[in-house]
Amino acid sequence: MASPHIGIIGGGIAGATAALHFADLGLQVSIFEQGASLVDGPPICHLHAGGNLYREISQQQCVQLLKESIETVKLYKHTMNVRPTVIAVPTQDKGQPEDLLPRLQVIKQAYQSLVEQDASNQVLGDPQRYFKLYSQQELEALAQCDVPEVDSLTDQSLDEWMIPFAKSVDLNTLKFPVVLVQEYGLSVFRLSATVNLALAQLPNCQIYTNTQVIGVQPKDKQWVINYKSNNKHSTELPEAITVDYLINASGYQTGVVDDWVKAPRSRLVEFKAAYVTHWQEGNALWPEVIFHGERGTPQGMAQLTPYPDGYFQLHGMTEDITLFEDGIAHSTDESSQPKLPEYLVNKIIHGWSKEQQTIRTNKAIKHMAQFIPSFASATLGGKPLFGAQQIPGTDITLRAASVSFAGDNYARMEIVKASSALEAAQQIEQQMRECGFYDELHLIKQNISSQLTIEQVIEKACTLAEQRSYPTALAKVGGVK
Repeated sequence: MASPHIGIIGGGIAGATAALHFADLGLQVSIFEQGASLVDGPPICHLHAGGNLYREISQQQCVQLLKESIETVKLYKHTMNVRPTVIAVPTQDKGQPEDLLPRLQVIKQAYQSLVEQDASNQVLGDPQRYFKLYSQQELEALAQCDVPEVDSLTDQSLDEWMIPFAKSVDLNTLKFPVVLVQEYGLSVFRLSATVNLALAQLPNCQIYTNTQVIGVQPKDKQWVINYKSNNKHSTELPEAITVDYLINASGYQTGVVDDWVKAPRSRLVEFKAAYVTHWQEGNALWPEVIFHGERGTPQGMAQLTPYPDGYFQLHGMTEDITLFEDGIAHSTDESSQPKLPEYLVNKIIHGWSKEQQTIRTNKAIKHMAQFIPSFASATLGGKPLFGAQQIPGTDITLRAASVSFAGDNYARMEIVKASSALEAAQQIEQQMRECGFYDELHLIKQNISSQLTIEQVIEKACTLAEQRSYPTALAKVGGVK
């Protein structure tokens, strides 16, 4: 086949990354998204380069996430917030800080070897400075230092990042050492801006936003995609296009398309939420902070993600903050699409009431204040960030996942983490080559996204944040400028 037409259902990070990947190669792409713009999902906190947040995943998953994250940053070069992450184990937690060290060494060595193979892989700072440990005495000494000026921090800074932490955290609530690791932030708004700007420059990519796909049928080794406009005033009848290869990137609704094309698949879907807060005292440059805890218990992990202008995103891995009592749904023998409770689906479609926002945001603030007492003065900073996450199989702790195939011309993107999207697209390209979908051994990659300037990306990102009713601080560059 000279040049296949690729149809992508879903314009989130997975689908949009695939569209950019294949359109960059010069292939014809049609992508369908029910929202107003591509990559319209909830903000991501960090790259997950090395999976440092997850004590429960294997070292193999950690190294996979590291490699995928490095490739993602190279594709989306204006999306990173260069600021480290602090990982602390509370005294109330069963875990020990020492348990984190063997894995940190493995990730550091993997990063070092990737940089030795290719210097352009050095996107997370110097591998020799990948992490640093702090004793209680060292933190008490840092607490006496002045908070550094925002513009004085560089990607070489380590101790300087710990000063706001040392001054504000109740160190008596922690076990030692505390770890600082080069786990950087990722701006979903700048990622969205990159995708929307880049694809708009590729005439071989047709973008159908505000569009509902209503069915898919096989036809002579191709697929017919039926769709209609979401415009309430539209009187248009449903339309259809025919594609040679179908990519299902429908996120938590991936099972709907599986059912249409009769390709059963086992999966979980989990509804989760994070909360946007504003903290007057938080104008210093903070690292991201993770206080470990046991998922689903009142002592669940507490996570503080900093943005510019005193905004912080909070997670609390308890059932009355980030998790929901009935927030996990399973596929069945009858359907590949897990069914979430109606009230959670309504949140996804219609948003939250002000009362719901306030109650859970205040619980998130209180959860964080047990470690950072002065954080109790934080206030509601915006609407919650929420959505449903698909996880292939039955292991709710799985974090490194990419793609699965059914037949020669149907792929499901099943990423759990944003950084896995490019790897999934590359695996689909490989499978298409093996199945003879294009004759050219070497298509010329244009790398349109690499030609965008940081100014273009920030301007578009701030516009997207405003359109989606989020503070523009979430779109600005956080951390080292």
